[in-house]
Amino acid sequence: MRVLVVDDAKFMRLTLGNILKKHGHEVFEAENGADAVAKYHEIQPDLVTMDITMPEMDGLEAVKRIKAVDPKAKIVMVSAMGQKDYVIEAIQSGAIDFIIKPFQEERIREVLKRLG
Repeated sequence: MRVLVVDDAKFMRLTLGNILKKHGHEVFEAENGADAVAKYHEIQPDLVTMDITMPEMDGLEAVKRIKAVDPKAKIVMVSAMGQKDYVIEAIQSGAIDFIIKPFQEERIREVLKRLG
């Protein structure tokens, strides 16, 4: 599976990317929502993991823009504790699931398994 990992923190991109690579996935990175939208069109990933709070364009806006051009896009939000309202808004905007930071590898495996 081709996965686009979107987070403004390089450490988070590396951590999640390493877990995904360990499970055989091809990983691409974007550091903000605007970068994610551009790379989505270029890479056409099977899955996007999207942070919510980022500079330039936040994850909520990026989800809306990606879903506008590809309604079938699979996007999983990755958010810090205490961002429940943002997660709800992200799901309403088209995200299919969410993972809470700091994330557990088991939770990531569950989401990947469910998404096939």
